[in-house]
Amino acid sequence: MPVERKDSKIKRRSPKERSLNPEFDRDSWVPKTNLGRKVKSGEISSLDEAFKFGVIMEPQIVDFLIPDIKIKVIDVKKTTRVTRAGRHFSFRVSAIVGDGNGHVGIGTGKNLERFTAQEKAIQNAKLKMVSVKSGSGSWESNTFDDNSIPFRTVGKCSSLRVELLPAPKGVGLAVSDTIKPVFELVGISNIWSKTRGATDTKLNFVKAAIDALSNLNKIKSLNKKEDVE
Repeated sequence: MPVERKDSKIKRRSPKERSLNPEFDRDSWVPKTNLGRKVKSGEISSLDEAFKFGVIMEPQIVDFLIPDIKIKVIDVKKTTRVTRAGRHFSFRVSAIVGDGNGHVGIGTGKNLERFTAQEKAIQNAKLKMVSVKSGSGSWESNTFDDNSIPFRTVGKCSSLRVELLPAPKGVGLAVSDTIKPVFELVGISNIWSKTRGATDTKLNFVKAAIDALSNLNKIKSLNKKEDVE
């Protein structure tokens, strides 16, 4: 009679049980760029300083500066490529990352395995992080908290157009559920939005919202305590 082996089965964690952002080992990281070496040595201690230095080419820089970064997978699609040999299936995953304090990024990854594509998307999103200017630009607001955006902004992606408007405290995120995670990861709690175009494509919708937030940096605004001469 066959002998049953109780220890023959190895417990493996499913992709859903795995952490989206595993613990980063700072000591074992060997930077490959000049920016990475400055970050590890302590010369650069914030993400805004890293943006001023140059383009981030190592996702480990973001892991080093923001150890508690937040991650949200927004879209998972199964794609098909037809060749002479037949059909080849793969996964395309889109993810956004943010620190809840004015920084957000979006990335996509493609692979035969879903979990590998997800890891690629997260690493790509870390390389494409942008700084978002926050404020309280609504005329109905009498506070100076950075709970909204300082002024109206517009973002585009393909044929989709997203307009963001500053809102006073208490309004909340008056936007579509598709782009709500973007503002949650940035740290904005009150905002209005208007859209024009096809919003059924999640990836384009999120890209347009992030493009609108990144456009806030193109206009120079006065500081809170700065007086107009």
